[in-house]
Amino acid sequence: MAVFCYDRVRDEPDIFGIAFPFLDVLNFRFYKLELKKLDWREYIHSDNPVAAALLSKMGFRPEERVRVKLEFLRMLARMKLDPARMELLAVFFETYLKLNREEEEQLYRELGKMDKMEVDAIMQMTTSWYEKGRAEGRAEGRAEGKIEAKREVICKYLARRFGVDSASVQDKVQQLTDMETLDRVLEQLFAANSLEEARAIIWEELSQSSY
Repeated sequence: MAVFCYDRVRDEPDIFGIAFPFLDVLNFRFYKLELKKLDWREYIHSDNPVAAALLSKMGFRPEERVRVKLEFLRMLARMKLDPARMELLAVFFETYLKLNREEEEQLYRELGKMDKMEVDAIMQMTTSWYEKGRAEGRAEGRAEGKIEAKREVICKYLARRFGVDSASVQDKVQQLTDMETLDRVLEQLFAANSLEEARAIIWEELSQSSY
């Protein structure tokens, strides 16, 4: 079997041969898998981790990039693999399909239209990857880097869940400086059903930290 992962569609042979003018030495046929010719939609309901990772190399239009990333995250959340395997698949996927800032914002808007339980599973899963990526390679200021990353995750979650109305609450998040507090806030926000509940959670933590 041969897996072809070119960025463009190409017609590859499914036979390999060795021959001389006077003798055919070898004729070998193999199964070929040309990823760009595969429709990514046909694999999003699979529970095969390899299929999830290879979504980023399958055939999709440029305007479908966000949707492909979203379905990849849904597949990982559904499969419930151990953290090491999930991170390995995520690194492979993002090597070939990494969203820009505008696409990331669109991704969060799409998350806002989904079922709350499914979104919570995705957010908890991706939080650890985000923090690790921000912290890698920092010999100094590692703790502050993690705090900054956690704040950013919380703000993105608020923006995705409650939209532009959450801007004032996001500003208050910047006043939280303790990692334990930020972890507690994020956990409670997953259970918040309204912006008012989210605001109350932030204010409660700020009031406690002022004592």
